Amino acid sequence: MDQIDQHILREISKNGRISNLDLADRINLSPSACLRRVQDLERRGVITGYRAILDKSKLGVGFVAYATVGLSSHTKASQEAFERAMAIAPEVVECHNTTGAVEYLLRIEVSDLAAYKSFHTDVIGTLPQVSSITSYVVMGSPKDERA
Repeated sequence: MDQIDQHILREISKNGRISNLDLADRINLSPSACLRRVQDLERRGVITGYRAILDKSKLGVGFVAYATVGLSSHTKASQEAFERAMAIAPEVVECHNTTGAVEYLLRIEVSDLAAYKSFHTDVIGTLPQVSSITSYVVMGSPKDERA
């Protein structure tokens, strides 16, 4: 991947709906060369998709928290059971298996504190493999480049 490809990726990351003509203009390529490069990046799996950035507050999400979760058993079966439970929990928008003192880091998005308490108690709190939960409430996000 050369500098032109990297420039294309930076521009597409900022605006996935940019037209090929505008993208070509910004990176100083002909439209046909630009399109070939974008298609090649897609074909090689560097670009895996395009997403819309949603205003969560307009969707009823007013409370975001990160939670670390420790498991009581460090078996493959325990991890798989936890991951299955998180995969079907609509409140969990990210689930990361991590190293360190805990096994998982979750990003949880719900309407309010009461909804979070319910999720904490009735979903995570009922899983037999969970030994610890620590919550970190998001008060603001001065930088968020997730797509």
